[in-house]
Amino acid sequence: MKSQKGLSPEFSADSVEVVSRETVYKGFFSMLRLRLRHRLFRGGWSEIFTRELFVRGPAVGVLLYDPERDLVALTEQFRIGALERPAGPWCLEVVAGMVEAGEDLKDVARREVLEEAGLKVQELHFIHSYMPSVGGSSERLHLYCALVDLNCAEGYFGLEQENEDIRLRVFSRDSVLAAMAGDYAPGENPIDNSATIICMQWLQLNRAKLTKHRPTA
Repeated sequence: MKSQKGLSPEFSADSVEVVSRETVYKGFFSMLRLRLRHRLFRGGWSEIFTRELFVRGPAVGVLLYDPERDLVALTEQFRIGALERPAGPWCLEVVAGMVEAGEDLKDVARREVLEEAGLKVQELHFIHSYMPSVGGSSERLHLYCALVDLNCAEGYFGLEQENEDIRLRVFSRDSVLAAMAGDYAPGENPIDNSATIICMQWLQLNRAKLTKHRPTA
């Protein structure tokens, strides 16, 4: 793939010196405290300073789309990060799951779709790979669109041993897009997480190619 030289940052990883690295918490996630310095745009090096880093491994997010019926399915589940959200901590999201070391991203996507929605993937299309919060987290999210049959797909899913309580909900594509564009107060929009917004915007741009060569009912 041709390099986008004009978009490349001026500095790379070798322009950072990590002086010390301390694990301050290790549980389901980890937190590191780093002392470091880096090169400056105006020349020279910064002073040594301290940053905390929330360590979270790679994850996969999957938008469920039925091109025959023009339907989208989203999961609804409790999210601790949304505890103070004005609309409450039950969020509408794409299917998502963590990637274990050595796992193939597409295999993870298919597994999570089965676990969280009880569906088999017909086709899987890559959307984008991005970092949701580079200011303090190492997480990278890999997004896909899965073509599935959403006829009578609503139900309750999730792994009990992982305390998952997931409700799968099916909507028309237009209703989800309308909600995204709605005039809500901050924290009140039902579609307010980045992975779902990115996936729906990608679907709006690419829906024609998903349906172009598929047989009609």
